[in-house]
Amino acid sequence: MTQRRWGALDAARGLAVVAMIVFHSIWDLSYFGYAPATLPWSAPMRLFGHSIAFAFLFVAGVALTLAHRDCIRWRAFWRRFAIVAGAAALVTIGTYVVFPSAYVFFGILHCIAAASLLALPFLRAPWPLALVAAVFFLAGPELFASPAFNSNWLQWLGLSTSEPMTQDWRPLFPWTGALLLGVAVGRAILSHGEKAGAGGEGVLPQAPRLVATSAERGWLFFLGRHSLIIYLAHQPLLFALFTALVALAPPPIDTADFVASCEARCVEAGGKRKICYDGCLCTALEAVRSKALEGVTDEKERGRRLDEIAQRCVDRYSKP
Repeated sequence: MTQRRWGALDAARGLAVVAMIVFHSIWDLSYFGYAPATLPWSAPMRLFGHSIAFAFLFVAGVALTLAHRDCIRWRAFWRRFAIVAGAAALVTIGTYVVFPSAYVFFGILHCIAAASLLALPFLRAPWPLALVAAVFFLAGPELFASPAFNSNWLQWLGLSTSEPMTQDWRPLFPWTGALLLGVAVGRAILSHGEKAGAGGEGVLPQAPRLVATSAERGWLFFLGRHSLIIYLAHQPLLFALFTALVALAPPPIDTADFVASCEARCVEAGGKRKICYDGCLCTALEAVRSKALEGVTDEKERGRRLDEIAQRCVDRYSKP
């Protein structure tokens, strides 16, 4: 039974994997300077990212229910939990190395692990109870958000009034609701099958074959069956590819975008807007003129060189 799975779930998860790779490719284009820096934070991109996360959590909820359709198989459950939690820990460690000020401390994998624990009471319960729990978590941020949850130790709950600086943010509220919604749908499917079977009108949804059809050996099903490995591996591979691309064809400096973000940070730090604008514009133009960033692929070194140019520009424009 551990190898049996519904092909539809594999296909759905495979589509989510494709969407995830597309999303992160766009994010990397922005990060490495080939697209506007504000693109990943635009409304369409944020909606795209949220829909991908919702799909993964929803499918995880359906799959969890079907995996324990007859009884909770504790050994399989804890094995899966350990794998997902371990993968989440790897994401935290990896992102801390690359983004120490914005590392992932409660992303999609952390949420799947925690939400799976919260879903345990509903795996054998009537589906309306899982649906009510899903609505509770989905509506939670609107009902219970408070500054009292703004502490770093409580933000993972998702009830804070400010969003932390992190590369992936899927707190318990509202995202557990997506997994519980999948549990509710899975339980409803099983309940319908049981009633149909009892009435002589049908049987439970047929258990998937151990031997996949030729269609189920396609690339989409392959992605769905290996989604966790692909999730962990795809960003390091994309980063390596873009790093090589930067070395071969350095991206042009987007002067307008750089100046806007630089000015905003300067003003937020207490600088005068006119001095901030002049200094940031000077930094961008001087970086282009001197070709200071050409061939520099290391982000820390790029930042150091920009800081040096910025300091000279600020000194120039801050003089009376």
